[in-house]
Amino acid sequence: MIVEPAPAKINLALHVRHRRPDGYHELETLFAFATDGDLLTVDHAGADDFRIDGPFASALTSSPVQGEGAVSDDNLVTQARDAFRRAFGIDRHYVIRLTKNLPVAAGIGGGSADAAATLRALARLGGIALADPRLHAIAATLGADVPPCLIGRTALGTGRGDDLATLTGLAGTPLLLVNPGVGVSTAAVFAGWDGVDRGALPGGDLLARARAGRNDLEVPATALAPVIAEVRALLDAAPGMILSRMSGSGATCFALFADSAACNDAASAAGARGWWKLATTMA
Repeated sequence: MIVEPAPAKINLALHVRHRRPDGYHELETLFAFATDGDLLTVDHAGADDFRIDGPFASALTSSPVQGEGAVSDDNLVTQARDAFRRAFGIDRHYVIRLTKNLPVAAGIGGGSADAAATLRALARLGGIALADPRLHAIAATLGADVPPCLIGRTALGTGRGDDLATLTGLAGTPLLLVNPGVGVSTAAVFAGWDGVDRGALPGGDLLARARAGRNDLEVPATALAPVIAEVRALLDAAPGMILSRMSGSGATCFALFADSAACNDAASAAGARGWWKLATTMA
């Protein structure tokens, strides 16, 4: 049996430059990862079986009459499983268990991280190198966030966000994720972007680049879910905060802190508002 983490993804900065002819948007983004997130276990089985448990399982599972934790085949985990078998010509069945610790439609990887973890777990189970280009080709077909989640390392993403150059810095920095309990549609957020190119990411070390950057989706996401501004206000005012921003298309926001005590204090303040929070560190 393989146990594979699916860590939360954050966008330290996310610049939307223009809309591409293929319908995607040209992006420049700084991907980073937490040390915590969802968790998958994968093993060989006589027949395929995929179940979800954990605090956010109910957002993804089907009706109880189909079996507790049963999941439809349009989940990115089952898509990754099936694409893996096709690409590698493997005629095996798998039992997959996903512990869903992260909120859904939250801008922190979610299904993309789970799909990437599925590919890594299946590769490890089958003795396939994680650097095998077929894994990365599969990831690219599943969504723009799956390739960075597959490598799971801090990186600069360009193009659709899946042309990746790995970066270093900020590992071990206290990190707080806060979600106010609302989901926002990625398509709706991109549709609300005003189309203005506000410029490229600057150079420098990782923290300097992140601080000088921005998230161009934060304004349209906040228009859809005004509570995002309340989360940002709480994080911006937190003692010891060194960087605060919304991640991805929202609604989760994050903050980096100078020390773990400050991070935990801010987490307590977010929890007192009834918001989901995760105090963790940068991977």
